[in-house]
Amino acid sequence: MSSDSDDVTSTNSGTATGTDTGTDTDSPFQHERTGRDEAPQFVLPLVVHIEKATPPARTDALETAARAVLVMLSDERSLDEGEWAQAIRDWQDARIRKVVRRARGAEWRRASALPGLTVIGTGPSAQAVPPAEVRVFPPVPLDGWPKDLAKLQVSGTDLTDPEPPPAPDPAHPVLWLNPELDMSAGKAMAQAGHGAQLAWWELSETDRKAWHAADFRLAVRTATPAHWHTLTTSGLPLVRDAGFTEIAPGSATVVADHPALRS
Repeated sequence: MSSDSDDVTSTNSGTATGTDTGTDTDSPFQHERTGRDEAPQFVLPLVVHIEKATPPARTDALETAARAVLVMLSDERSLDEGEWAQAIRDWQDARIRKVVRRARGAEWRRASALPGLTVIGTGPSAQAVPPAEVRVFPPVPLDGWPKDLAKLQVSGTDLTDPEPPPAPDPAHPVLWLNPELDMSAGKAMAQAGHGAQLAWWELSETDRKAWHAADFRLAVRTATPAHWHTLTTSGLPLVRDAGFTEIAPGSATVVADHPALRS
């Protein structure tokens, strides 16, 4: 799973239709140090349910984590004067950090009792592989995790796919992973969440509502090297990692290919 903690630093290799293109000098996705680094730092916790004998499939976990981020961002409690809105604003006013931890048994039950949202994946067609379950929580201070989340493991069991995932439907959003990077499941889950968030920010309100109505349907796939080159020069939202864990600073990790954002 991902090491603690994970932060995205830049986005968008071209132009897009949203409100934050990543070119603002005070963007949370600038690689250089900005005033956002001086603000109190928050993190979005995600906990994936992994029972030792019956872990979920890797791709399902990645897709479910990305959807969980979108569910949190669009929940009425995260908007306007909702009970989570201030935490969301504080988080987005600083660097955008996400940390994925794992839980099983009583750990998962305790985590599920805390305020948050649980998103369930579709699961692969392989028998005996349960659908992924990811619980996302309102942002917390970087050094102020709730006790039942703070003691959850970050490293540990990795995930695999029991069968190759099918080709994604080009009519639906796809989060494309860099084929040259070797990321743990947790790291990749956080990166997929970053990509989904960038796409969300770039969309019009109409397109956001349509995606929400479709239950945030999306796919996460690894691009071929040739396709990755095309994607990174397409103007679609591009995630670059801060390099706190696993990979080098500035590494391009995900391209968010939403149909509404294609040139």
